[in-house]
Amino acid sequence: MTSQSGSQTAVLGGGCFWCLEAVFLEMRGVLEVESGYMGGHDPAPTYDAVCNGGTGHAEVVKITFDPAQVSYHDVLEVFFTIHDPTTLNRQGNDVGTQYRSVIFTDSPEQEAVARKVIAEMAVVWDGPIVTEVSPVATWHKAEAYHQNYFAQNPLQGYCAFVVAPKVAKFRKTFTDRLK
Repeated sequence: MTSQSGSQTAVLGGGCFWCLEAVFLEMRGVLEVESGYMGGHDPAPTYDAVCNGGTGHAEVVKITFDPAQVSYHDVLEVFFTIHDPTTLNRQGNDVGTQYRSVIFTDSPEQEAVARKVIAEMAVVWDGPIVTEVSPVATWHKAEAYHQNYFAQNPLQGYCAFVVAPKVAKFRKTFTDRLK
């Protein structure tokens, strides 16, 4: 998605949205990150309903970025580095379609880049990449307490043991892409 200001949007799901949000908030060129839900059938999903797995929605982040500072390709490269795209409907102990690896694209150009990056990343991972590539659907912003969750709850167990290592991996691997 391209806005009038020239920014673009990527919608990605790679397990718990807290992990993706925390990493992308630190990436140069990223203007905003929102946690939410996409890809399901419930017209008004809630966190509890999504976590129970019956809505069909994935936990996703909507990343607004400046393409003059960071490309969609680079955003996807980080995405494939900070989550495991080889586990179907699972990230670590989070299991269910709501935790699937998914890229929601809004144009043939985004879809082509997504498929190109998947092919490039296939040599990095031991197993086949199972990331779903689907057209964008209705965006549902997650509840307010999920926004900027890691920054507000760094000592919470999941944040300390799951989110923090992903942020550390991003900082170590992509020093040239830090804000």
